[in-house]
Formats: sequence, structure tokens, C-alpha cells
Amino acid sequence: MKAVSQLYETAAVGRAGQPSYVNAVAVIETAMSPEALLRRLKQIERAAGRRGGSPWGPRTLDVDILDYKGRVRNWRGAVPRFSRAGRRPLILPHPWIEARPFVLRPLLDVAPGWRHPVTKESAEVLWRRLALGREGRVLRTLAPETRLARGA
Repeated sequence: MKAVSQLYETAAVGRAGQPSYVNAVAVIETAMSPEALLRRLKQIERAAGRRGGSPWGPRTLDVDILDYKGRVRNWRGAVPRFSRAGRRPLILPHPWIEARPFVLRPLLDVAPGWRHPVTKESAEVLWRRLALGREGRVLRTLAPETRLARGA
């Protein structure tokens, strides 16, 4: 692991009445293909107790690939619509980065110069656009002793 952001307590997205979430971003190096990495991340989610459920419902762990070396794959320029069942295609960059303050704030910790591979907008510009919104907003930065362990 090259870098891990601070941990951020953030408001839930999509369903009213959910508890807040904890979000972070990590920068890793891997020789895996994006598809192999996604399969491994889903194995980690299952090992942490994640089971199928409703979209945007509570979960024990949710790990996504935000960007993979600036590659663009299956990008359609609009928010994808997925059915509940079936395998979802890997979309790079992640299709909702620019709409999620809980992704952009920790992304700024570890990759302040990052630019969206499709829109070319910086993480800072995207963050400023969303920082005052309600859904997914950053509630607080958690204490340093709660940071993710490096090398975990």
C-alpha cells in the first residue's frame, strides 16, 4: 500500500434513516488486471461479512476501484443503471466519483493532483462543487489513532 487517507465519518447516500459510514481511500500498486483486482476486492468484502442486499443499503464493507492507471473502460457518460441481480461490468473510472464527497475528500489526502480520466477535472474542483451538499457529506475526520494500519 502506497498511501491511506484519513478516515472520514460521512452521511449515508440513497436511503433515509441509515447510520453514518466510515470512508477512506487507499493508493495501491498491483500487477493484477483491473478485473482480477475487482474479484479479489469482492472476496475481501465477503470475508468481512458482506452479503447481497438492497442497493445503497447498510453493509459491512464496500471496496471499489476508483481509478486504474487512468484507464477508461465501459464509460458511457451517464450514471449506470444496474439490476439487482447479475454481475455488474467494471466501469473505469468509477462512474460516481464526481458525485460523492465521501470519495473526493479522502482522495485529496492521497492524490491531491488526481484528475478525472474522462472529464479532466481535478479532485479539488470536484470536491468544492460537492462539499456543501447533504448526501454523502463529510461529517467529521476521525481521530488519527483510528487510521487504517499501513500494510494491512
